[in-house]
Amino acid sequence: MHQVNDRTRDIGPFVPAEDDNILICRCEEITKGEIRKAVHDGMWTMTEIRRYLRCGMGLCQGQTCAKLVKSIVARELGISPAMLEPAASRAPMRPIEMHVLANEVKEGKQYE
Repeated sequence: MHQVNDRTRDIGPFVPAEDDNILICRCEEITKGEIRKAVHDGMWTMTEIRRYLRCGMGLCQGQTCAKLVKSIVARELGISPAMLEPAASRAPMRPIEMHVLANEVKEGKQYE
């Protein structure tokens, strides 16, 4: 069984496939081919793929694409998807207008 972090092994060259144009991450518009190419460029973990391509960083936070991305990465590396650690999840952040915060301070609802 191959180790995920054994970067000395050769996974072979990137060979384009017929289905590389399939959209995997709808939020960030990332295709299967882009994910496969990223693996061959050296992105071997889910965190690296996420940072490199932004898969799972869109509105759904990976709810629709995470399993697909993981299976594509695992297939390219020739390992089981269970061997890949999931990318770190973070709470969704939403912008807030400054006047909302200003009103809370005025009304004595200051938060720290």
